Amino acid sequence: MSQWETLLKLPASYRQQLDDLYDRDFLPMDVRHHLSAWIEKQDWLRAAQDHALAIVLLQVLLENLDIQHSRFVQEESFLEQHNIRRYKHRFQMHQDDPCKLASTIHWYLVKEKEILKDATLDEQVQRLTVTQEPMEISCQQDLECKIATLKNDVQCMEHAVICLEEQQDEFDFKCQTHRLEATADEALKQEQMRTLQILVNKLNECRKSILLDMNKLLDRVEDLIHRLVDKELIDWKRRQQKSCIGAPDNVSLDQMEKWFTGVAVCLFQMLEFLKKLDELVAKMTYENDPVKAQKPALQKRTDLLLQKLLKSSFVVETQPSMPQGKGPLVLRTNVQFSAKTRILVKFPELNHSMKVVVSMDREVPQIKGYRRFNVLGTKTKALNMAESHSGGMVADFRHLTLREQKCGNGGKGVSDISLSVTEELHLIYFDTDFELKGFSVKLQTCSLPVVIISNSSQQQSAWASILWCNMLSQDHKDVMFFANTPAAPWPQFAEMLSWQFLSATKRGLDGAQLEMIGHRLFGKQENYDTCSVTWSKFSKENTPETFWVWFDGILVMVKMYLEDLWSEGLIMGFVNKSKEKSLLKKKQRGTFLLRFSESVIGGITFSWVEIDSAGNPDIKTVQPFTKVDLSQIPFHEIIRNFQILEAENVPENPLLYLYPNIPKDEAFGKFYTDKSGDDSPYIKYIKTKLMFVSKENTLEARSLMSSDMEQGAGLEPQTGLYGEVADQVNFPESLPPTLETYSPDPMLSSSAEPQNDELLQYLNNPSNFNDDFLQADSGLLNFTAFNSMPIQACGSIYH
Repeated sequence: MSQWETLLKLPASYRQQLDDLYDRDFLPMDVRHHLSAWIEKQDWLRAAQDHALAIVLLQVLLENLDIQHSRFVQEESFLEQHNIRRYKHRFQMHQDDPCKLASTIHWYLVKEKEILKDATLDEQVQRLTVTQEPMEISCQQDLECKIATLKNDVQCMEHAVICLEEQQDEFDFKCQTHRLEATADEALKQEQMRTLQILVNKLNECRKSILLDMNKLLDRVEDLIHRLVDKELIDWKRRQQKSCIGAPDNVSLDQMEKWFTGVAVCLFQMLEFLKKLDELVAKMTYENDPVKAQKPALQKRTDLLLQKLLKSSFVVETQPSMPQGKGPLVLRTNVQFSAKTRILVKFPELNHSMKVVVSMDREVPQIKGYRRFNVLGTKTKALNMAESHSGGMVADFRHLTLREQKCGNGGKGVSDISLSVTEELHLIYFDTDFELKGFSVKLQTCSLPVVIISNSSQQQSAWASILWCNMLSQDHKDVMFFANTPAAPWPQFAEMLSWQFLSATKRGLDGAQLEMIGHRLFGKQENYDTCSVTWSKFSKENTPETFWVWFDGILVMVKMYLEDLWSEGLIMGFVNKSKEKSLLKKKQRGTFLLRFSESVIGGITFSWVEIDSAGNPDIKTVQPFTKVDLSQIPFHEIIRNFQILEAENVPENPLLYLYPNIPKDEAFGKFYTDKSGDDSPYIKYIKTKLMFVSKENTLEARSLMSSDMEQGAGLEPQTGLYGEVADQVNFPESLPPTLETYSPDPMLSSSAEPQNDELLQYLNNPSNFNDDFLQADSGLLNFTAFNSMPIQACGSIYH
């Protein structure tokens, strides 16, 4: 199916974007439609740089239009014939610069692909797909209908003002004629005076009617401005807040710009009508003239409405963010950040004429130690249409930095409130002056509250503050939010967590995964909707005891190493051990699932079903893998090559079916490398990273691959940080933190001690030995003295 055919089958909202795209004269939609197949086959990008190719494509385009015209002649489609002739004439004007035409057509095709990409992404978003409710669509249609009605009323008003001027001119002409003729006939004079009086009365009624219509028109304008400023714009700002923390909300301002501009144009026309009334009154007035009595109030009301509209129309379209930051609104001193402002009232004559100036906090909280900052870099830019993809009036600041002011202890302050650096919120202000047709007003807007850090180690905690603030606060200037931090209701909190995965991996969290998280935080509950999470429990300080450190560790790991597997739905992820056991014990041997570790930060593990000698299911789990492991071997290759090695047994991979019953190679095969077995680029790594475990005591000899050892975590404890339980495991009281030295465990028999120095060196650093060493008579592979302890690659198991 061609790109054009696919576009025409998209939902109405995307077809509207397509309609807006072709609401220009550069490439008529008729031509795009009738010649769609040919247009999509041409290399317009190359033609935009190759004059000879561009000439050829232009000639073929004209020939195709001739062919299309002939078809319409045969079909007797007069209107289509007319349009095609007109389009051909327009394209012939590009004979002198065919490359420009090629560039234009290429631009349209790229924009079409962007619409398709957005539509495809929208379909892929599973649980949190953003769809407009019928009521929302109805409200927008009602708003557009009212703006269209307003424009029509303004046109009628313009006609009425013209008629009033003509009536006044007629009266003035007859009045002047009466004075010049000065007839002596009293009867004729009286008749002329009656005629003039009738004209004056008619003129007076016309003025009253226009003033009444103006008041009614301003009533409708006031209602529209209330809808735009107090509802639509506030809703957009809330959507922007949520989009900053990962929500897939639509934050495009293009539609809002059309609405704001439409109303502003009508108000400027009202100012023109009022100015015309002044001119008419200056030429002729009379006792009890309604214009003299009512015009000042109309003028004031129009000015106030226009001021309100203009002041609200200046917004921050793109919130401050660093290129390599964890998210928007977290800024670091002496590191460049960007921000973009936009005025929604678009007048092309103001292009490049309005200067926007950046500054920092205007009203500093009276808190002891509250820091002050200076903005450095290009602090002044003009609002222009060149820096916007949609043609909006924007000022795009790309090279701003912050430097802390040297002011002793950060200010004296009068409050006892104490805020950490990552709880301290700041505002960045933007100012400009609007001047058009004699009307001027100062405009100001500000960013959402930002957190300013001085070290990258503070990013995780700072981002937690941004999440919490934008999840719960709708006061965009509340820099004291963390002085009395509210708790988060579970529904909002769960939605925010899902957004983190959705924005990072295009797949959010489902109900079962969120339920496991709720169970971790609140214990078993019938309904978590009444529960709430406190700020201190989420991330009061950046320590391992907080929920956010654990959750963010998982998120980073998934984004860096597991995004494909997560996006495909292959990782169950958030499931506790008791739930895992209940799911697996009913399944056939070899069924496994993937879950995140509950006690190892940024760890993932898998558990599988074995059948014991009595025929009962036995659930086994591998020691969690972390980013140290996954940076060296992809997780799907670990699953593909994972083996349990036991003395006198052939090595086998116990992982056969991904839960619930998907064959392993069917689930993960698309991610495998082309080579397998001994040809795999990872096999040597796997062979030199052996680990073994005693069945009796589960004492492990960990390889350098184990990040848990490097973190000093050891095996997952029986009751982990978040309540993870290791089933049927009796751990020794202490385990060596690293493999720098090897000491036989006193709980093992003396025959388990290493018998030579080579074995000791191998256990300390197996990467220094080649594969031949594993086959030597060192006794490394003969573990009869360990009660036939199982040996495994890439992780240790416990029962």
